[in-house]
Amino acid sequence: MSTGLGFGPITQGSGRLLDQIRLSGVTARGTHGVFDFERRQGQDFVVDVVLHTDISAAAASDDLTRTTHYGELAGTVADIVRGDPVDLIETLAERIAWACLEPPGVFAVDVAVHKPQAPIEETFGDVVVAVRRERTILLERAPAAPVPVVLALGTNLGDRLMILRGAVRDLRAVEGLEVDVVSPVIQTDPVGGPDQPDYLNAVVLATSTLSANDVLAACNRIEGEFGRERTVRWGPRTLDIDVISYGELRSYDEKLTLPHPRAHERAFVLAPWLAADENATLLTASGPEKVATLLEQAPDRISLRQRPELTLEHWA
Repeated sequence: MSTGLGFGPITQGSGRLLDQIRLSGVTARGTHGVFDFERRQGQDFVVDVVLHTDISAAAASDDLTRTTHYGELAGTVADIVRGDPVDLIETLAERIAWACLEPPGVFAVDVAVHKPQAPIEETFGDVVVAVRRERTILLERAPAAPVPVVLALGTNLGDRLMILRGAVRDLRAVEGLEVDVVSPVIQTDPVGGPDQPDYLNAVVLATSTLSANDVLAACNRIEGEFGRERTVRWGPRTLDIDVISYGELRSYDEKLTLPHPRAHERAFVLAPWLAADENATLLTASGPEKVATLLEQAPDRISLRQRPELTLEHWA
């Protein structure tokens, strides 16, 4: 039986093609359909899945935990087919796609649902509904439970301390965003861009019931209230709030790349983050890495200057 998946490969932001894990012919009996006899008698459905992922870390380490367990995936797909009935196999395909996107290393999924015993009077070989769903869809989806969020704050214009304090205050006021820990303030030299003043930096650890896109929108709104203008790349700014990570979500979306693509090499993010959480880890291309280890390797770490007299936590 043909897979029914005519979608092409997917390219990472770096230009490299993503790897694929293919699972074909998962067959389970379900009671999906618009007719009463389909609900009573049931019929076999066949599902093909292609996961677009990066298997390099798993291949290098020979570690099952760094890839998708395709036995468990087959069970998940079969359970959905056997589960609550729906009228349309379009809906069934959507449910399966969402479930396949849950593992953190999956960037996109192709799903084909076959209904070879569909109630059609004419002679036919198969009925297939095929969908592609990319992980960027999850940027728009509110989580079922609060997820941890890491936000990096920076400013090098105006009254920098008051701006950071105001940003923390405004983040605390965002409905659906719970600020848990505010790091100490660290002063750093600017990285890249034109000549400009030094930065004050901090990290906020929070939990949120907002979607990742809504967290970003809240950060952008607060930046705008403090006069942030994006006229020069890496130029001076009154306030910068970057979403560093949102749970274990990976995204190559141009609007919101997760985890932040340069956080692993930026001491002005890593140092305050480590000060806020000594056990912090960051999801990198090669898997989770300790923030403490990444900080030791960060090229701009020599410019860090602790500012313990500048406090943000519990300030009103």
